[in-house]
Amino acid sequence: MTILEIPDGSSYFGLSNLPYGMFSRAGGDPRVGVRLGDRVVDLAVALGDPVFARPSLNAFMAQGSRRWTEVRARIVELVGAEVPDAAVHAVADVTMHLPAEIGDYVDFYASEHHATNLGRLFRPDAEPLLPNWKHLPVGYHGRAGTVVVSGTDIVRPCGQRSVPGESGPVFGPSTRLDVEAELGFLVGTGSMLGEPVPVGDFGDRVFGVVLVNDWSARDIQAWEYVPLGPFLGKSFATSVSPWVVPLLALEAARVPTPVQDPEPLPYLRENRSWGMDVELEVRWNGQVVSRPPYREMYWSPAQMLAHLSVNGASTRTGDLFASGTVSGPDRDQRGAFIEITWGGAEPLDVGGRASTFLCDGDEVTITATAPAADGGRIGFGEVRGRILPARR
Repeated sequence: MTILEIPDGSSYFGLSNLPYGMFSRAGGDPRVGVRLGDRVVDLAVALGDPVFARPSLNAFMAQGSRRWTEVRARIVELVGAEVPDAAVHAVADVTMHLPAEIGDYVDFYASEHHATNLGRLFRPDAEPLLPNWKHLPVGYHGRAGTVVVSGTDIVRPCGQRSVPGESGPVFGPSTRLDVEAELGFLVGTGSMLGEPVPVGDFGDRVFGVVLVNDWSARDIQAWEYVPLGPFLGKSFATSVSPWVVPLLALEAARVPTPVQDPEPLPYLRENRSWGMDVELEVRWNGQVVSRPPYREMYWSPAQMLAHLSVNGASTRTGDLFASGTVSGPDRDQRGAFIEITWGGAEPLDVGGRASTFLCDGDEVTITATAPAADGGRIGFGEVRGRILPARR
């Protein structure tokens, strides 16, 4: 038997966090674990509940918010108690998997700083924000089948792009491959077709939060996005972190969103905002290049979910919606390289190399922390990916 102990105060994975993930050991199938310090607790063994022996979090998430609260309380009770040795594994000894079966994937565009910067880059002779931007959370439907877990290599995409001096588009590998540092939200309990989700139901509908890197081929995107928006420039890969921080762990991180002016329409108004004080960090080949602050996001995730479903679109357990690039007002707070390097005109020194967009072999790692209920901080783990050459 093993006694579960609370990690010291330096850990981002103490009792205030308790993130869920899908892990496996050599030769075994994925199953649900909870992270406590540098150990993973096998919940099927520790709690004797077969729902945690399933190959994704979906079955547990579908049980609803009351059940999520009950299980969290049971996990807390395990600390200081004896559990079977077979229930406890070192994080270094397990393989992590995609935490959920992703049903639909929607990505938003919720940062005013990011949207303004891209507006100035893509439409230099027009107002940076389009007229609808401050009235609704702008978003697009992504491709759920290309959502991958952290550590998965990313193949450089090919597509059409416009090249100065050419009479028409050319086809080939993207030359302006970029990242987008985001938060993602996993729907736990879905909604029926024709039934909008009220903004106040966010806490009962959404199970938890992951880190997201929505890889972006900016040259493909720039050629295709008018008039219907992103398509091949986005759909080739989206990486997520393996650990899902429960919404229950983020109460201490809640903050108001920036002032929303004009006031949103009634279906988007929150009595208490689900803005979040989450600090992200972006590393390019190990070098910190940005620290985007999520508290700067104009639209909250509760507003995103309400808008996503206001037309009656159904939601399902495992649906993922992401915030869009997290950016702040300063250069070192921008969550995409197109912003940091201003479209490639202002290169960064990355390991002695003047860098604008991603080269083959480059690796990007995004991490994040947030205030914890105990006065410390909780962590989200990481989302990491390395670029492989294009395949033609």
